[in-house]
Amino acid sequence: MIRFDDLFHANNFDQAVKNLAAEFRETHGLPKIHQLGLVVKDVEEAAGQLEEQGVGPFFIAAGAPVLWVERGVQKEVKGKMGLAYYQGYELELLEPLEGSNFYTQYLAKGGIVIQHLGFLVDNVDKWANQLADQSETDLYVRGRLKAFPSKTDFAYMEPLKENGLIMEFICWRILGLNLGPPKFIFKTVGRIEKLTGKRSISL
Repeated sequence: MIRFDDLFHANNFDQAVKNLAAEFRETHGLPKIHQLGLVVKDVEEAAGQLEEQGVGPFFIAAGAPVLWVERGVQKEVKGKMGLAYYQGYELELLEPLEGSNFYTQYLAKGGIVIQHLGFLVDNVDKWANQLADQSETDLYVRGRLKAFPSKTDFAYMEPLKENGLIMEFICWRILGLNLGPPKFIFKTVGRIEKLTGKRSISL
């Protein structure tokens, strides 16, 4: 497992991120890394710890995706996540889900584990199918989140054998337009959550 602390305390964080699965990403022509998916036992606790080190503030929300198909089986899951940006990268904190062990298996004692690398794309199915055709990495989870006015489609691929990292394709749409994640809104709501002491909202 790759621990986030190793990257966070590296001499060059940006280069350390770019080194993650670099050969695999280059071989298969993947876009630049947008997101680091970080599995934690408690999102609010982890967010507070990272904020003390100058990251964030985190926007934290709890809810359930409208679609979660895991290895061909549709499941009802719910969980909590936190989003913030650090040196141009989106950090996504993820608690273990209710209804699936997709994140649970990446929990580690005394640290934050990098579970996946996220890539912004215009069509998650096209990229997932393309990567499955080009490699031994099949589709793991196909899902969708909705929170008006946004819809987020995502596809997680099977973990890479060499390091356990998962590649995720993400497509954000706001009012049907492919505009990407609303960074300013995340930061603003995260700041309000922190000021009010209500660290999580329900979506």
